Amino acid sequence: MGEEVFEAIRKRVAEEPYAEKMGIKLLEVAEGYSLVEMRFADGMENIFGMAHGGAIFSLIDEAFEVAANSHGTVSVALSMSVTYVSSPKKGEILRAEAREVSRSNRVATYTIQVNTAGGDLIAICQALVYRKRDPLPFL
Repeated sequence: MGEEVFEAIRKRVAEEPYAEKMGIKLLEVAEGYSLVEMRFADGMENIFGMAHGGAIFSLIDEAFEVAANSHGTVSVALSMSVTYVSSPKKGEILRAEAREVSRSNRVATYTIQVNTAGGDLIAICQALVYRKRDPLPFL
């Protein structure tokens, strides 16, 4: 079932209005893993002209969503804890990589790290999902 799930997720992310608005692209998906990217573009700044935390969080959340749902069943966020380490320069490509740390029948834990394409650390996140028994509705 793996590749069928991955392809369905790729298609859904490509059609997702919010991901499109933010310029988020799914680069890789595997069981319990994802890699997504976006460019820090005009309109993503906070009041200081730096990357808005919400923009970075959106990238983290997309990576988390994909990795958590990669097993083919609906998973919904329970908690996310983000530490912002530095701010990227405007125009830089940001990549969020989500990795499953542990998974049971009901919950799973993930780490998500955001780096610039050049490797500078931007943010780290620990996240927890509740795993429902329902198959993904778009399979």
